[in-house]
Order: sequence, then C-alpha cells, then structure tokens
Amino acid sequence: MIPDILASRYAGSEISEIWSPEGKVHLEREFWIVVMKAQKKLGVDIPESAIKSYEKVKSQIDLESISKRERKLRHDVKSRIEEFCDLAGQQHVHKGLTSRDLTDNVEQLQIFRSLKKIRLKAVAVLHQMASWSLRTKNVSLVARTHNVPAQPTTLGKRISMFGEEILFALGRLDHLIENYPMRGIQGAVGTSLDQLELMNGDEKKVRALNELVLEHFDFSSVMKSVGQIYPRSLDLETVNSLIAISSGISSFAKTLRLMAGQDLATEGFQQGQTGSSAMPHKMNARTSERICGFHHVLNGYGAMLTGISGDQWNEGDVSCSVVRRVALPGAFFAVDGLLEATLTVLKEMGFYESRIKEELEQNLPFLASTVLLMEAVLKGGGRENMHLAIKEHAVAVAENLRQGKSSLNEFAKLLAEDQRIPLSLKEINAVLNDPENFNASAPEQAEKFANSVEKWTIRFPEAKDILPEELL
Repeated sequence: MIPDILASRYAGSEISEIWSPEGKVHLEREFWIVVMKAQKKLGVDIPESAIKSYEKVKSQIDLESISKRERKLRHDVKSRIEEFCDLAGQQHVHKGLTSRDLTDNVEQLQIFRSLKKIRLKAVAVLHQMASWSLRTKNVSLVARTHNVPAQPTTLGKRISMFGEEILFALGRLDHLIENYPMRGIQGAVGTSLDQLELMNGDEKKVRALNELVLEHFDFSSVMKSVGQIYPRSLDLETVNSLIAISSGISSFAKTLRLMAGQDLATEGFQQGQTGSSAMPHKMNARTSERICGFHHVLNGYGAMLTGISGDQWNEGDVSCSVVRRVALPGAFFAVDGLLEATLTVLKEMGFYESRIKEELEQNLPFLASTVLLMEAVLKGGGRENMHLAIKEHAVAVAENLRQGKSSLNEFAKLLAEDQRIPLSLKEINAVLNDPENFNASAPEQAEKFANSVEKWTIRFPEAKDILPEELL
C-alpha cells in the first residue's frame, strides 16, 4: 500500500492510527460489536457466545485478505463483513444495517475522535504562546503594517495578536465538537425500516438502539431526519474549523520567518542541523515554512469539500466518496502536522533582543510621529495641517537617510524649527526619550490573552504537558 506522505512524514502517531486502514477496520469492528450488544439488550436473538467470538478476533486484521475479497465482490463493506464473520465463525454482525449505517457512522467516529485530539493540541499551542507572550510583554518592538515600520508595540503583544485569532478558532472548534451529531442507525433512506422489522415494529426500541450507541461513543445527539448519508456540509464545517485553527498559526509562522530574515528571531537551529546544502552559513526557518505549507494544503481540502457540499441527490448517493476518502484524512494529517511543527517551533524558538532594540532605535523618531501628531493637536494645531507638516519632514529625512545625507537627530530639529508645529525641541525630545510610553496597552493585552488561555488549560490540564513528537 502506498503510504500517505502527510501521515508517514508529518502527522503524529495518534491521528495517523485513527485514519490508518487498520485503524478504520478496527473501529468498524468496534462499532459492529457495540451495535450487537445493544441489539441483544433490546431483545434481538444474538447469542452471548457469538459476541465473544467476534471480540476475540477483533484485532486480527489482514488487509490483503480483505482486499482480495473486495476484488471479487466489488463491494468494500461486504468484503469486510465476510472477513469478520469468517474469523469469528459467526453471522450476526450488520443485522438490520445498511452500508451507510456502518461507513458514515464510523467515519464520523474518526472525525469526532480526531477533532478532540486536535482541540487538545490547539490548547497546548496556545499555552506555549501565552507563556511566550507574558515573558516578552514589555520587550518593545517595531510593529509593521504593509511590512513597513508603523508604530512601536511589544513582542508579547505581537504573539498575543496571533494567539487571539487562534483562540477564536478554538471556540468554534469546541462548539462543533460539543454539538457534533451522529448520523445514527437510520437505514437505507433514513426511515429505519430494517431495524423496525428486526424489532417487530417497536419504534421505542429503535430509538433506544441509537441512544445506546450514542452513549458508548460519547456523542451528544443523533440526527432526527437524515437520508442515506449525513449532509456533506458537516464535513465542510469540520475542515473549515481546522482551517480556522491553522490561519492564526500560519500568520504567526510567516511573521516569524520575516523576523528571522531580519535577524530579530530564530525558530531554533539544533546541533548538527543543516540550513543549506550549498551555503553553510544559512539557518533557514524551515519548520515555519512547513507550517505555512500545511495551511495551503488545508485550504485545498476545504475547496474539495466545498464541491460536494450542497450536491446531494434525493436521499443520497456516493459520488462524494472519492473526495471524502482523500480530503478528510488528509485534512487531519495536515492540521496535526501543522500543530506538531508549531509545538516544535514554540519549544525551540528565540528572539535577539539586542537586534530588536537596535531596529527600534533606528526607527523610533518616525514611529513616534503619531504621538507627536497628537501632542501638536492638543497644543492647538489643526489635525490635517499637523499631519501634512510632520509628513513633509518625515519623508524628506527618510529619503536623505537612505542616501546617507542626514541623521536621525535631524527629524526632531526640523519639527521644532517648523513654525506650523506648536512643539518645542524640548517637548519633542521628551516624547522621543521615553519609548516605553509608546507601548500603550500592548503589555496589558498580552496579559489578557494569557488569562483567556488559562481558562482553556484549566479545562484541559493535560494540554500543558504535550510535547511535539520527534518528526522529520
């Protein structure tokens, strides 16, 4: 079998196991056994010895034997039914079930369990980001808009800015998990005909069957009116929630790449690591690049699932199968790889505070222009007139600096000499010599972000101890 590159190279072991061919067969067999036990409890004639026979061979999974059957039968579910029954020496699984009673519910189990693991890793990422945010909440930094120096901020605020986006996405993911509905055992077109026949027309027993299955697998609800398949818009919502989680992380990784290129930060460079096969000095931000790549992959899977959402014919068809077999596991492999890579970066990254300070000093007179603008307005200057006057000097000095014809000190001097601007050189220097004032609410925002994250780590304390797996 050709390995999935996302699973074999990037995703963690738990997600890979859930979506592996062996993992799916094992989950199908778990589902069949749970249904048999529930049916027996509700009066269906299934011997206890038969259930035990199935349980005994549940983990005996021979994919080649199953594939051999499928090549003959040209039906994947029937081949797995026959394989399991022959191993157990019984014929009690799949009573009153249709293929989609099995496959849709099992795929939803894979999704549901995967979502819970992704939620936990997302909390782990936020926990590490909050720690960094608090540690660096007072480290003044050049903030950039359009990738051009804009105003001062702090490093902790920058981290919390991306963390806030991830927090919002985590709330959306959490809501999906807590309200995720199972298709349930509803029959070929959603009328539960076969189960009703099996239970002598007793609708209460059919409802009880679904309740027992729900309880075992920890779902909160079952769909009340469904056809052959559950709506594929639910798959789209699932992957969109993963894309939302990856969005803030991808922006964080992209910014870290930019900072690394400016010698302000490193994602970590371990002993023995090689940055370039040709240029020995290079220390590329390759893991952050990988994170951004995963985000593109997720967007691609989202586009694939958009195509099958809203495309259901009547009570259902299976034209969506190929897309879902690729996009659903692929999306979880990609987001898990992204989270693993992010945990690695957060564990190993560092910031060069001397270079950060140097960049701040080089840009500070210009970064203070908005503060000087407000000071001038407070002293009676017209806002637009003050903006025009300060802009003229800022642009002129910046151009002269690029050509080596000026110094940073000239900016303050020119402003003080301009009769249009009601500020003295002493007043201007008082502003420029107190750069921490420019941080404004940045440290407080970092603290608020950390407090928000703490609520999640209280709910999921195990997330604080999650470390990245040793992946390529």
